[in-house]
Amino acid sequence: MRRSLKTNSLVIVSNHLKSTYDDRWSGEVFHYTGMGQKGNQSLDFMQNKTLNESRTNGVNVYLFEVFREKEYTYRGRVELVDSPYTEEQLDSDKSLRTVWIFPVKLKDEALRFYPSTEILDEVKVHQDKQARRLSSDELRERALHSRKSSTMMQNTVNVFYRDPYVSEYAKRRANGHCQLCGDVAPFHNKKGEPFLETHHVKWLSRGGEDTVENTVALCPNCHRKMHALDLQTDVQKLLQVAGGWLV
Repeated sequence: MRRSLKTNSLVIVSNHLKSTYDDRWSGEVFHYTGMGQKGNQSLDFMQNKTLNESRTNGVNVYLFEVFREKEYTYRGRVELVDSPYTEEQLDSDKSLRTVWIFPVKLKDEALRFYPSTEILDEVKVHQDKQARRLSSDELRERALHSRKSSTMMQNTVNVFYRDPYVSEYAKRRANGHCQLCGDVAPFHNKKGEPFLETHHVKWLSRGGEDTVENTVALCPNCHRKMHALDLQTDVQKLLQVAGGWLV
């Protein structure tokens, strides 16, 4: 966040490629993580206070997002639409801490920017690579403390983007075997990794949570089967598989 006293404005930037923070859209509301990369965040800390008081202090707030390296996309002027709330995230030292989340919404709909599917897919590929670079212990910690709600970007249609750390952790947990039929992955990708696809047992479009307890790794055939039939016997089996490892 950057404050300008001269223009009485606050610029907030969300970098989807490098940021420690877990910012995300949910429909028309952007959930923006406050300042402070290490330790618990405070509402009285620097620009956290400015943003928290922006409905009464007269400061104009402007949002930029980074989808590509060194490219800042202006999203528009935003306003705080609900009270800030706390959640747990990992800091830059991978230690669990409390952060403040600010729900903001664009004020000028005429300037609304919808990122292309191509841009969003590039971000997804980049985040998936970051997840694969983590050790199993680091990945487990990120996955266990991920947000429960998925990111929903509005384009020509609503597109749900899963947490890359939850997805990668589900695949490692499966250890190369489909968690529905039990067979080994049908083939390996170019990196020699077993090819499995992640599936949310309760679909995100139906209100399912993007958590390790709701995510499994399936072979392509079983994944298609779940989306075509979604049999309750299979659903119950997968819920037991996904949640059983926590016991």
